[in-house]
Amino acid sequence: MSVPVAPGRLPFLGHTVPLLRKRFAFTRNLRGQGDLVEVRLGPMRAYFVTSPQLTHQVLVADAPKFHKGRMYDKFRPFVGNGLALSNGTFHLRQRRMMQPAFHRDRIAAYAGTMVRAARDLVEGWRPGEVRRIEQDMQGLAVTIVGEALFSTEIGARAIAEARRSVFVIIKNGIVRALSPGFVEKLPIQANREFDEAIARMRAIVHEVIAARRADDTDHGDLLSMLLRARDDETGEPMSDEQLFDEVITLLTAGIETTALALAWIFHEIAADPLVQRRVVDELDEVLAGRAVTFDDVPKLTYLGQVANEVLRKYPMWLVMRRTAEEVELGGVRLPPGTEVILSPHTLHHDPEHFPDPERFDPDRWTPGTARQLPRGAFVPFGGGIHQCIGNHFALTEIVTVVATVCSRYRLVPERPVRVKFTNAAYPHDLMMKVVPR
Repeated sequence: MSVPVAPGRLPFLGHTVPLLRKRFAFTRNLRGQGDLVEVRLGPMRAYFVTSPQLTHQVLVADAPKFHKGRMYDKFRPFVGNGLALSNGTFHLRQRRMMQPAFHRDRIAAYAGTMVRAARDLVEGWRPGEVRRIEQDMQGLAVTIVGEALFSTEIGARAIAEARRSVFVIIKNGIVRALSPGFVEKLPIQANREFDEAIARMRAIVHEVIAARRADDTDHGDLLSMLLRARDDETGEPMSDEQLFDEVITLLTAGIETTALALAWIFHEIAADPLVQRRVVDELDEVLAGRAVTFDDVPKLTYLGQVANEVLRKYPMWLVMRRTAEEVELGGVRLPPGTEVILSPHTLHHDPEHFPDPERFDPDRWTPGTARQLPRGAFVPFGGGIHQCIGNHFALTEIVTVVATVCSRYRLVPERPVRVKFTNAAYPHDLMMKVVPR
């Protein structure tokens, strides 16, 4: 069976230029060419999956036949072999060791940190002032994940460094991942910024780990749990390098998704008076003027639908996998070592499953409507054995932060928001006026 080749291929560079220049538009247009489309990353052949069925096959049904792909290879030398990047038996071992840190009871404890951090943020706002909301939400996401990870004084320095460096790593990393290998060796500003940010994060995280090893006190945070985790079979703990890998993974993976979702959710709530009224009415009914708690999260059903719709409309752009053995995908036999590209954004904007996909509509997520979606159509946190371990943490954070802010303030747009694209759509200059309810 022949596979169509994406248009716009250039000599030597392949499709890298249109991928990085057009981004979402380029991958969205692949949907009409077939369930599987050939794309070249430089001279390397890759296969782009456009259908929910094949996405489910790669992420879930045949997940053991796939490893993390080229994009993750590019990050591994810098951020290590943490849960988001590892493969095979090592990945399963690390996931088993880390799973207790994301048990429901632990997330309930982290919810208090989420509410406190959000309350501290809004108590610093002044009625009538204009805030750059994407910066507020980035800082808030770093604070929440950082405090969940590190609860000590030296941890505060790590949080400050994460606030400075994490988004530099995320934004510049995607360019490296999709570019030919020589690009990362060029003496350009993006490479210098990336390398310096990684070096700073490595130094401070190892400093925190060393201090905790010497202290040996359970501080009730994520790092304490990771230090005490033991392999079920060998009884061995994680090494310092494994701890670094997992900490930096949790910082990078745990911050971007929620920071973006929180910024966009305030934008979308403000853009639709009906959505805003339904959110506020639900908060008034469920909370009756008190602070939100973990037990309130499942009761805030409409706000949960709003959160799902934000995750649908503004997901990650690309995810990559590599065949670990021969796989038949869409009638095509792919040999071991073949790169496969998945796009949550392309799937989430498929009009067959999400009519009028650019429209923000939380009612897509009423239970009856959501059940009609095919498996693989909605993958904000991936799926299968590599599904994001912090998905419930992230959803809890989104709901508790929005509940805390919207119980006290209405955010009014000052001007149209601009968008910047990395591996997601970033709001830029999301300026909103703080208006007390």
